[in-house]
Amino acid sequence: MNAPLPVNFDALLAAGVNDQPCRYDDRDAMLYAFGVGFGRGIGDPRELDFIHEGRGLRTVPTMAGLLVPLDFLADSGWDAGRVTIAEQRLELFRPLPPKAELKADSRVVAVLDHGRELGVSILVESEARMARDDTVLFNLASTLLTDGSAGARGPEGSGPLPHKLPTRQPDLSCDLKSFTDMPLLFRLCGDRRSGRPVGDAARPQTVGPSPLQPQCAAGMACRAILHTICEYDFTLISGFDLRFAGALYSGEVLTTEMWQERNIVSFRSVVRDRDAVVIDNGKCTLAV
Repeated sequence: MNAPLPVNFDALLAAGVNDQPCRYDDRDAMLYAFGVGFGRGIGDPRELDFIHEGRGLRTVPTMAGLLVPLDFLADSGWDAGRVTIAEQRLELFRPLPPKAELKADSRVVAVLDHGRELGVSILVESEARMARDDTVLFNLASTLLTDGSAGARGPEGSGPLPHKLPTRQPDLSCDLKSFTDMPLLFRLCGDRRSGRPVGDAARPQTVGPSPLQPQCAAGMACRAILHTICEYDFTLISGFDLRFAGALYSGEVLTTEMWQERNIVSFRSVVRDRDAVVIDNGKCTLAV
């Protein structure tokens, strides 16, 4: 078992970067959409507009979660391989264009010590702007969790309160099947922290299917809402908040349960076969 990761609280709290360049093109947008399952399983021809530019390329809003790099944290005593994303809050001021040159300002806003068993939360906020005119495209807030050492080295706290789901039965639901190649395919979208080789001879066969990256599960939940509520109009989504609650494994069916109240879609994504929650406290804000 790995020893707890020593965390330099002072260095993390001082971490930040301005005007960090980041870019993507239409190939990246299509690869992301294909990586979260567009064009596979449902059979709706409208999904092709997310993976083919022929009629004007549409973009998946949750791709924003991969566009801002966090490498500015590398000098703060963390090991990226032992950091997981726990929460994400996305505010879109305009739909993601098919391609863009961006500049991002990112900073650590809090570092919270939860004790030796639970680790340390790092709250990061980023603002992404169009490089050509400084127009703000989106804000992204992420809560990262690391198995940091505990004690009186950092402040305690719980971070932002999660969105509260309605207590009634869901109004709608959508089943989406994941595929065995999705962990490897999604690595090509920029998240290479997981996704082991399929059929790895060195892996015992009893280990089972590969876990999907959390951001891939988030994209699948967004796809479910686009399909079920938005009729694939990606411009309707102006916010997408969620908490990552558990693992989704390749080949499993992800069921996204939805409650709609005016322009707010509350959601939760589960694997019913295991009675497991993958994404919880979801809040999708629709443009009004």
